[in-house]
Amino acid sequence: MAPPDTHALVRTWEVLPSRGYTTAWAELATGRLRARGRAVALDPAPYWLAYEMETGPEYVTRRLSVTVETQDTTARLELLRDDEGRWTQNGTPRPDLDGALDCDLGLCPLTNTMPVLRHGLHRRPGAAARTFLMAWVSVPDLMVSADRQTYTPLERGPSGSRIRYESGDFRSDVTFDADGLVVDYPRLATAVP
Repeated sequence: MAPPDTHALVRTWEVLPSRGYTTAWAELATGRLRARGRAVALDPAPYWLAYEMETGPEYVTRRLSVTVETQDTTARLELLRDDEGRWTQNGTPRPDLDGALDCDLGLCPLTNTMPVLRHGLHRRPGAAARTFLMAWVSVPDLMVSADRQTYTPLERGPSGSRIRYESGDFRSDVTFDADGLVVDYPRLATAVP
């Protein structure tokens, strides 16, 4: 049973690039997030994906475990961040990720939640843009790289708060709900009502 200050959420998104769906079961507590999720996709070839993620205080990632199954292979990833901010990938140090507070699992809208909640970006329209270093995980190959991402709060309206997400040449104005979860991520994912 979850502690009394925990808010349990379930969200399913249609994921456009993979022609699939992903569902996240999340528990939000004061400054913490724990989630597990499943995805099914058709592109670039059919695959199943399962993950578990947990943060420490202030929504800082502690662990991301991912398994991807295709017709011929099963791949696993274990990303860990220690209290000094050092990352390991399947037990191997990743100093290029040091300083990152968050993971970003490709095609998984849930992992955009941590920086939004940590800085209250969905409640601060017009606030200054914030740039973050992320441990970015591409799917389905589970390759991990350091990625700089910028979040700019734009406006708050009846359908949620819009925040501009930018990484490299990619840019999208994403709508988040009051819990800090993605509702609409143009060109990537849309929450299923």
